[in-house]
Amino acid sequence: MRWAVSHRTTFRYGGSVSHNFNEVRLRPADIPEQRLEYFYLATSPSATVEHHLDFYGNWVDRFEVFEPHTLLETRSQAVVETRPPPLLPEDAAPVPLARIGEAAQNEHCYDFLQPSRFTDTDPATGRLAREAAAGQTDVWQAALALMRFVHGRLEYQSCSTHVHTPMREVLAQGRGVCQDFAHVMIGLCRSAQIPARYVSGYLATESASATHAWTEVFIPTIGWRALDPTHIRQPDESYVKIAVGRDYDDVPPLRGTYRGTLSRRMEVDVRITPAPRL
Repeated sequence: MRWAVSHRTTFRYGGSVSHNFNEVRLRPADIPEQRLEYFYLATSPSATVEHHLDFYGNWVDRFEVFEPHTLLETRSQAVVETRPPPLLPEDAAPVPLARIGEAAQNEHCYDFLQPSRFTDTDPATGRLAREAAAGQTDVWQAALALMRFVHGRLEYQSCSTHVHTPMREVLAQGRGVCQDFAHVMIGLCRSAQIPARYVSGYLATESASATHAWTEVFIPTIGWRALDPTHIRQPDESYVKIAVGRDYDDVPPLRGTYRGTLSRRMEVDVRITPAPRL
């Protein structure tokens, strides 16, 4: 599939602000499963945009606005071609769970076995993980069992949480949005010693286009495989991947600081449409 993605974020401030510094993580990843053809980021007020790769290899655009302003807008446009990713059969059993300790020897997995700001691996989470994966003897089958558990345990409800809601609170209330489903699954996987990381991106469906979050789990001898606990499936070519991290805190679409009023209102508009081939 070939997608055209537009993403506009607008901050309206209750008074004049200045020295507004921001980091933007909206550039789709250029990876085997998808090819980035075009990306453009503009700001209002106009600012010089610079770039760098963060610790996890994600592309970050950053800019500063020094002049006083009461409105800040970022507009990104991208064209990306996605390909059907390699999928593991649901009945596959590639690696015994007894070998999951091998993942801890991989330097790229260390951070994704530890608790993070919005996930935990405390004893209660460990007990829940063992209960959810009871009877499973394969790493992949255990990960699928944890995904099904999260999907059955949580109810999807818009606006039921916010971007700073930890997984413990999500589990207590039994509802959340896609990032909460991802955080809960990540915490359970890590408690089972399965490396798991947070993925930010977009999902295009017939009824809606939106930012989305899912997970990737590490299978020894195979590598990272994506699972979406919100929709209880492996992501396909309707998913556009942007960035990976320990949890949402590593990959927010926009993060910044400024001087001025505390009063502000944010508006986000995301549109994803099929892009005809030239």
